[in-house]
Amino acid sequence: MNLLKDKKLMSETGLVLLVLAFLAFTLLNHLIFGGLRIDLTEGDLYSLSDGSHEVIDSIDEPINLYFYFSDTTSKNLTALRAYARRVEELLREYESLADGKINLQIIDPEPFSDAEDQAAEFGLQAVPVNTGGDELYFGLVGTNALDNQEVITFFQPDKESFLEYDISKLINALVNPKKPHVVVMASMPVDGEIDMTTFQRTPPWVIAEQMNQLFDVEAIEVGEETLPEDTDLLVLIHPKGLSETQLYAIDQFVMNGGSLMVFVDPMAEMDRPKNENPMMPSMPLQQASDLNRLTSAWGVTLKEGKVLGDAQAALMVGGGGGAPVRHLAILGMQSEHLASDDVITANLGNVNLSTAGILEIAEPMEGREIRPLITSSTYSTELDIARFQFLANPEDLQKDFTPSGEEKVSAVRISGEIPSAFPDRADAEAHVGKTGNANVILVADTDLLTDRLWVQVQEFFGQRIASPFANNGDFVVNSLDNLVGSSALISIRSRGKFTRPFDVVQNLRREAETRYLEKARDLEARLSETEQKLTELANQKAEKNLLKLSMEQEDALSRFQLEKQRIRKQLREVQHQLNSDIETLGSWVKFINIALMPILLTLLLMAWHGWRKSRSSNTMDAAGRQDHE
Repeated sequence: MNLLKDKKLMSETGLVLLVLAFLAFTLLNHLIFGGLRIDLTEGDLYSLSDGSHEVIDSIDEPINLYFYFSDTTSKNLTALRAYARRVEELLREYESLADGKINLQIIDPEPFSDAEDQAAEFGLQAVPVNTGGDELYFGLVGTNALDNQEVITFFQPDKESFLEYDISKLINALVNPKKPHVVVMASMPVDGEIDMTTFQRTPPWVIAEQMNQLFDVEAIEVGEETLPEDTDLLVLIHPKGLSETQLYAIDQFVMNGGSLMVFVDPMAEMDRPKNENPMMPSMPLQQASDLNRLTSAWGVTLKEGKVLGDAQAALMVGGGGGAPVRHLAILGMQSEHLASDDVITANLGNVNLSTAGILEIAEPMEGREIRPLITSSTYSTELDIARFQFLANPEDLQKDFTPSGEEKVSAVRISGEIPSAFPDRADAEAHVGKTGNANVILVADTDLLTDRLWVQVQEFFGQRIASPFANNGDFVVNSLDNLVGSSALISIRSRGKFTRPFDVVQNLRREAETRYLEKARDLEARLSETEQKLTELANQKAEKNLLKLSMEQEDALSRFQLEKQRIRKQLREVQHQLNSDIETLGSWVKFINIALMPILLTLLLMAWHGWRKSRSSNTMDAAGRQDHE
């Protein structure tokens, strides 16, 4: 018995020592490895990319971040609260990596509080959440030592993939508050021109006005052979007839890390002779432009003399006879035609193009990345440019139209490692033969910049009011904003999503819906046919002015009415069965997640405990027999 008491005492002492050792280990682990974290999530949701690390390292003076989230008002918005927690955790990651250079404050702007007034003053978006007038804030405000201010008005859950990009962009704007210097070389009148009919200057294109508001824009003549030294971004619009000297200057600008955006076109519809006399119309000039001399060396070539035609994306225009018809070359590129994984196009709804070109992409090369931004459907093909010279009726384009079955590309992003297009000048002084950090966007259409394709402009008390009906302006501004944002921002790709749906459950639900809807459609078709026969019988009675139908007609009428009632009942049963199956599926999923797994674990623990108890009992019995002996 003494042996049993000694063993029990040793067991209790060992348990106390084990607890103390665990606490000591935890304390030591916190002191030594407190800053060490391992992100095991798919897509590294809680880790910042190298680009964000660069942005954080570039902070020279402290930055204040004020995260406004209406915690009190959002108590019943479970999904939004989960996303807010995701945003807060990511912001804390920024704060942790900044080593004191980022001061993060979490603020709950409760109704009628000073914090709510501050949120409104900062320009954060207030979203009403109930009939009582309560408003929800969910945004970020950043300030620097110079009192510059940047704001994310509202964290939209559908933009979760670009959450890190948006936050890093805000911080980068506070670190570099100066407006980027954008140099524009255009052979089209984007800034307006003199109208010879009125001798008044036409207003600039809306896209040019937007660029002037957001950037420090400098326009240079097409004949300029050198670029301003402080150029952050070069924009070429319809570059025609550039000399070798100009091309070499552009090439070396890109080789030295400069950002470039180019709009070329196989047939620029707005390219007309300057100062054209309306009384003496002249033939159009050469309306094509390309930069193939450079871009072919970088992996992308504009197909000469070809226009993109797409039967699926074609927009309706006025036909030759006045009736609207689809124009195969005036295209409305919807979200499915825009790159969903690129920050420029991910959240755009539609971009309109007109007589756009086709870009051919070279074979993949190590270190170089060419990503399509705008892509046609498979119902597209190449249209010869000659068909548009004297096109009177857009309907004529549909003659002999045969889809290629392949997607065509009209806009790309070129990044990574590309060579100079002038290898023969390798011996020249200060020549750069290649760059490992290319930053080029090439668009095969200039007409998308024109007002007619994306915005309606009206005069209102002397002011021009622009009402966009397409996202052309957003596409251009997003591109420019991204290109001048620094190479660190450009390297930040879209990330995974924090919210993950039950894909298997959703697939099963879709299969169930498809199965039952097919049956429902059959029943509805039979119901429609039955109702049509009933209508025909009623019409026969009315036409023949009969007071009473024949016996055969009466029987048919009764059968059709009974059939109609039976079909309606089956339709209700089908819908009920669909709902029942979905509820059953949901119940099974809940049972597996909530009950089955805990039950299995409990049974496993009970079995393990029983095995340990049995083993301990056997040991004690053996010890007792030894003491007895």
